[in-house]
Order: sequence, then structure tokens, then C-alpha cells
Amino acid sequence: MGIKVLQISTVCGSGSVGRIVTDIYHTLEQNGDQCLIAYGRQGAPEGVQAFRFGSAPDMLLHVLSTFFRGEHGFASAGQTRRLIRKIRQWDPDVIHLQNIHGFILQTELLFDYLKGAGKPVVWTLHDCWPYTGHCAFYDYTACTGWKSGCRTCREYRRTYPYALFRNQTESNYERKKKAFTNVPDLTVAVPSRWLQKEVEQSFLKDYPVKVIPNGIDRKIFHPTEKGLRRKLGLEGTFVILGVANVWERRKGLPYFTELADRLPDGFQIILIGLSRKQLRTLPERITGFTRTASGEELAEYYSMADVFVNATLEDNFPTTNLEALACGTPVITFATGGSPESLNEDCGRVVPKGDKEALLQAVLQEQREPKSTEACLKRAEQYEKYDRFREYVELYHQLAGRGE
Repeated sequence: MGIKVLQISTVCGSGSVGRIVTDIYHTLEQNGDQCLIAYGRQGAPEGVQAFRFGSAPDMLLHVLSTFFRGEHGFASAGQTRRLIRKIRQWDPDVIHLQNIHGFILQTELLFDYLKGAGKPVVWTLHDCWPYTGHCAFYDYTACTGWKSGCRTCREYRRTYPYALFRNQTESNYERKKKAFTNVPDLTVAVPSRWLQKEVEQSFLKDYPVKVIPNGIDRKIFHPTEKGLRRKLGLEGTFVILGVANVWERRKGLPYFTELADRLPDGFQIILIGLSRKQLRTLPERITGFTRTASGEELAEYYSMADVFVNATLEDNFPTTNLEALACGTPVITFATGGSPESLNEDCGRVVPKGDKEALLQAVLQEQREPKSTEACLKRAEQYEKYDRFREYVELYHQLAGRGE
């Protein structure tokens, strides 16, 4: 017998989280279940049953609340009540929280409802924001304040969600802790073992934590060669690829510029996702492009590259690693968060976080002794998205008491 699952997310269909949400939706459909996606901003793909509870004016007010009051996740009360009315009306068997920060929800109101709703809840953590007083990630600064209670935060102006004028870290931590704990039937899901260990040291530690890695669409990401290397004039060149949605400081752009200075002749770096300002400052040995929304185009770049380098300084379980492997391209990554978890010694190399010399030597070694395409493709098989997302379907049915 089918069940009804409501997913709540910042976005629907766009960005990595939005695509995960719609992929789970289609997996539920294939299983004969019903799904409704409640989302806060942007639009939803055609053919998806979705409900937008947010609005552009409300999001702006939430942004201002974050900037001026330092309170992120505590505005949008009216939109949250609208969402709760929809939940009551649709009456799901399971509620799945995806990314719930992003200027869309009054989280205290939502969790007050969840505590009395009598519904099993799954909460997928895509970053660390749910259990910190401010930051979505803290690995870059090696902060451990979240373990005992965030008291001060020197990064509140510099890291998302940017609280430019007021530091409410301590108050936010206590409000989150009170709101997010003691939900009667809540399961935390995380994509990496690294995040599982972090959650188990946080105020969410009393909830069961299930690791469900992210998946990718191997119908899109697979070895694809359409003459891109020839088009870019890179025949006979060892190509290093880097990809990011936004090349902010935690994504490690300076490590690529240093690589460009130190690599011998015959190497070329290609970076995708750069801003126009960043494009104007690139050294000669780096070719840059702005962000592409086309998975097919991105697959061409992965397939053309000799190695994918992920110089991330903060990360959970980056799907870029999976995309590269699925295109047959080996990966070099810093030992950051859950980034190394998608690799083994046959398809990738892991170097100490921030070690410039080790990164250079790993690239040179890859050029001398390349990992095999076959090993990369074999490793990628375990991250086929519908196999991964069926784990969510099985979890929903288990929690709803209607095991398959």
C-alpha cells in the first residue's frame, strides 16, 4: 500500500539540494507512493506536485532580519503558518525536512507543530547549520564551540548566513537547541560518515542517525567525448579540472592559482563556476568559465579532463567527486569533511587539507601513474541516484509502519 510523503525544502528542482528533492519525488512515484514538495523560493519543474509557501517580499524581510538582527531561521512566521496549514490539509504519513534554512521559515513555529503532529519526521542535514549558533560550516576555522554551546563567533559577518550588524550566535544556539530537540519520532539522515560523527557530538545526538550518501544520474554523467579537448586547443596537454557553484574561500581557489605557478609545461587548469570578476584575474595557465546549468555540458568537461581536483576546505559529501568518477575521471581531494569517502585508492588520491606541496605532488603523480577509467566507473556504480534514494523510500515505509 502506498504512503504519502511531504518534503520541505528551500528550493525545488534547482541546485544540488533541489535536484535531490525532485529525484526522491520521482523515486517515490516509481514505488507507487505519493509525494508533495513544499518549497520556499524560485520555481518547480513541470510534472511535479509542489506547493510554494514562500514569497519574494517575505524572503527579503528574512534577509534583512538576518543582516540587521542576526536572527536567521527565525523570521517568515506568516509563511510558516501557511505551510503548517497545508501539512494539516494534505495529511502526509511522513514529513521529510530537507534544507530548511535559506530565508524561508520560522523554524521554532515549524518544530513546535512537529512535536505535536504525531507524524514521523526525517531530517536530512546537507550542512551543519541545524546544530550551530550561526555557521553552515565550521571546518575552515576549526571551531568546536558548537559541541558545548556557541558563545561567541568571530566569523558571523564573513560566513553564511551573513549577520552583518549583530552577533546573536549564543542566543541562536540556545533557541535552536530548544526548538530542534525532543521531537517524538525524528530520524536524522546525513550523506557522509563524517557528518554522522559530528551530529553525534551535537545537541542532536539523541536522535538516530542514518547515513544515506548522495546519488547522481549516470544517464547524464558518463564518459562523453565530443571533441571538447580539440575545440579548446588542449590536445597533448594534461588537463586539471575544478568545479564549484561559487568559488568562495572555502572552495580553495588560491590552491589552483598556486598550482598554475608551479606546474611544468604541458599542464592546463580549467575552472568552472567562476564569477566575471574572478575571470579577469586568472593566471595564464588557468582557463575559466562561468557556471553552467547543463549537466550534459558539465559531463563533457569531466570526461575531457585527466584529473578532477577538489581543493575544498569545508564540505559534507560533494557530488562533484561523484560526477567526475561517473565520467571516468580520477579525483584528488583534500582530506576535508566527507569528501574522501567517495574514493578508494584505485580511483583517487587524498592529501592533507591545505597542504600545497602534497597537492602538487599528487597531480604530478597522477600524470606519471594515472588511475584507470574502469576503476572510476566501477566506484561510481554505487552512487546511482535511484539506488541511493530508494534507501529513503525504505526508511519512509519503515517509519510509517508499512514495511515493504
